Amino acid sequence: MGLAAAYHAASRGHDVTVLEAGPVPGGMAAHFDFGGVSLERFYHFICRADTPTFALLDELGIADTLHWRPTSMGYFADGRLYPWGDPVSLLTFPKVSLWARLRYGVFALVSTRRETWPSLEHRTAREWIARWVGEKAYRTLWEPLFRLKFYEHADHVSAAWIWTRIKRIGRSRRSMFQEELGYLDGGSETLVEALHRGIERHGGSVRMREPVQRVVVEDGRVVGVDTPSGRIAADAVILTVPTPLVSGMVPDLPADWKARYDGIENIGVCCLVFKLRRSISPHFWINISDPAIAIPGLVEFSNLRPMDDTIVFVPYYMPVTHPKWAWTDDALLAEAFGFIKRINPAITDADLVTAQVSRLTHAQPVCGPDFAATIPPVQTPIAGLQIADTSFYYPEDRGISESVRFGRMLADHLGDAA
Repeated sequence: MGLAAAYHAASRGHDVTVLEAGPVPGGMAAHFDFGGVSLERFYHFICRADTPTFALLDELGIADTLHWRPTSMGYFADGRLYPWGDPVSLLTFPKVSLWARLRYGVFALVSTRRETWPSLEHRTAREWIARWVGEKAYRTLWEPLFRLKFYEHADHVSAAWIWTRIKRIGRSRRSMFQEELGYLDGGSETLVEALHRGIERHGGSVRMREPVQRVVVEDGRVVGVDTPSGRIAADAVILTVPTPLVSGMVPDLPADWKARYDGIENIGVCCLVFKLRRSISPHFWINISDPAIAIPGLVEFSNLRPMDDTIVFVPYYMPVTHPKWAWTDDALLAEAFGFIKRINPAITDADLVTAQVSRLTHAQPVCGPDFAATIPPVQTPIAGLQIADTSFYYPEDRGISESVRFGRMLADHLGDAA
């Protein structure tokens, strides 16, 4: 979002400086060298409905790097991997009744075709889904996934938020029987580097390892930012850090505004990535509902973006207060690799090439019912200061397309912010 906002601002003649706390640009889309493969720390994919992404790729001259690939989903339940995500797989899935399967199919179809969300805003996902598919089917198919991602928040996730996830994937299909997702040659780094080049081409700059320590305010308007290298003068600031960091960075905000930022809860993630010599399954993603496996799913990324090795992401979402957050990387990797071997017993220790863990404290905002009313306006009471993070995408979830859309909007409003 920050890079997209900076690119659009620079292309319109603003003098732009991007301050990035990390060693590389891109935030959650940033890449690292994974045993000779340029790979993103947190997996991304593109859906057919991601029109802001398509427009930006075209504007940057890299539309030809986007490719579409048939993908599929599996469901691992009680020791067995089942196909999932199409009418035939649904009708043959044995873990719920035929009546529940039919109700589930209608639920998925209606959710995919639905266009508006206000009537869902006051309801929990648990209440909404259980009403459509039945309580038993909810407990079998959905409750384990929510429990292992949101823990104590599992019963209070917004129905509007989960609907947008169902809709986005449901509309990314070649047909009723075939899901289709997109990837970029070289991964998300291709877009990140193109934005970086675009910012510099228009006279802007991107500074790495230069975190913002404080947004400086005088007489009710922003005048700059303090960093470890000194003060940078500015007449407009777009702050895209996670909302829990805002109060510390902008101490001049009114107390009631700070409370709104502080009140947005986040779940952390330990995102594990494995390079294997053997594929786990033909599926891009596998949902998991198995009492012996303490993760809600995994993503075999190489079943989307072609690579020489099998690349598998295993995201451990959890509150940072959870005991497992304090586990060492080696402990997490050992447990997760044991789960992988349980899903595909043909995989052995000899199939593991390398693995790595990336951690993010503020990874997933917890969006409950009526969440929209809790989000502060993008334009703050401080003239020239706009603030937004991924929670502002609500009811949409985090993703490159929403980041791109929001970044353009923030640049559009620079005149208003001033």
